[in-house]
Amino acid sequence: MKPVSSYRIAFMGTPDLAAVTFSALIQAGFNMVALIAQADKPVGRQGEVEMVPTKKIALQHHIPVFQPIKIKDDHQFLASLDLDLIVTLAYGQIVPEAVLKAPRLGCLNIHGSLLPSLRGASPIRFSLIHGHQETGLTLMEMVQAMDAGKMYAKQTIPIVEQDNYTSLYQKFMALTPSFTVTQVAKFLNHELIGIPQDESHVTFAPLIKPPMEHLDLKLPKKEFINWIRGLSEVPGGYVRFQGKKLKIYRAHPINDLITHPLGTFVTASSKGLWLQLSDGQIALDDVQLEGKKRMSWQAFVNGYTLTHECVE
Repeated sequence: MKPVSSYRIAFMGTPDLAAVTFSALIQAGFNMVALIAQADKPVGRQGEVEMVPTKKIALQHHIPVFQPIKIKDDHQFLASLDLDLIVTLAYGQIVPEAVLKAPRLGCLNIHGSLLPSLRGASPIRFSLIHGHQETGLTLMEMVQAMDAGKMYAKQTIPIVEQDNYTSLYQKFMALTPSFTVTQVAKFLNHELIGIPQDESHVTFAPLIKPPMEHLDLKLPKKEFINWIRGLSEVPGGYVRFQGKKLKIYRAHPINDLITHPLGTFVTASSKGLWLQLSDGQIALDDVQLEGKKRMSWQAFVNGYTLTHECVE
C-alpha cells in the first residue's frame, strides 16, 4: 500500500468550500503539486482584484497555481505536471476530455448532492427548492457528460425546516474536508468500487440566473417558501413592491385561506406581515426593500402605510 504522499495530485477548485477542502488535503499529507482555479476577479465597490480563496491556500504552501481563462483552450501545462490524479470541487468551468485523460488515475469530483439526484451547478440550492429532507456529498468519477460518472462514496447531510442556503452551505463547509480526505485516500488504496448511476433517477440543478431570483407568486405557499430558502441569504429572492425589489429572506405559512387577490398584503399590523398566495397566506419574517437595509417585518410595517398593497 503506497502512502498518499507518493501520488502527484492537482486540485481544481475556486471558492471557499474548495479552499477548506484543499487545505485539508495538504494538511493530511497528500502531495498536492498544483492548483487549477478560476481567474482572480474584481470585488467590492472599488473593483480591486482579489485572489480566489484556493489561490491563497496554494501560495501559503508554495504550490504552483494555474488560472486559465478557458481551460478547454489552455491546458497544455498539465503535461509537465506528470499527474496521477486530479481532485475537483467547485472549479467553475466545463472540463474538457483532454484534461480528464491527463492523470494516470483519472479525475475525481466531489459533488454537492446524493447523485444521481441534482446533477448540475446548484445542487445545494435545489435540495432546498425541491423541499428535500436530506442531501449530501458524492465522490464520483469525472466523465465528459455532466456529473454522470461512477459513484465511489457518499455522505448524507440532513436538512431541517429552518435551513436556508447559507446554513446548509455551512454544513457542507464543516463536512466536505474530512469526507474528501478520507475517501480520496480510500480511492488511492483501491478500497472503493465505482457504481454506475441509475439514469432513471437523474434530476438536475441548473445554475441560478438573475431572472430566477424573482419569486413566482403563482406557486403554492410551500414551494414559494422553499424558493426563498434556496435563495437566502445570498442573493435573496424578491418580489416587486412599489416598483422596487423587496427581498424576502425568511417566511412561514399561516393558513390556507384565499381572501384577497394574489400578491396582496392581507395583514400589515402588529399581527404580522401576511401575503396572499394561490393556496393560502404566508407571513414574511425578514425583508429588505431595494435601497434600504435588511429589516424585520415589524420595522417594515412601521415604515410603510400598507392598506392591502400588492406585490408582483
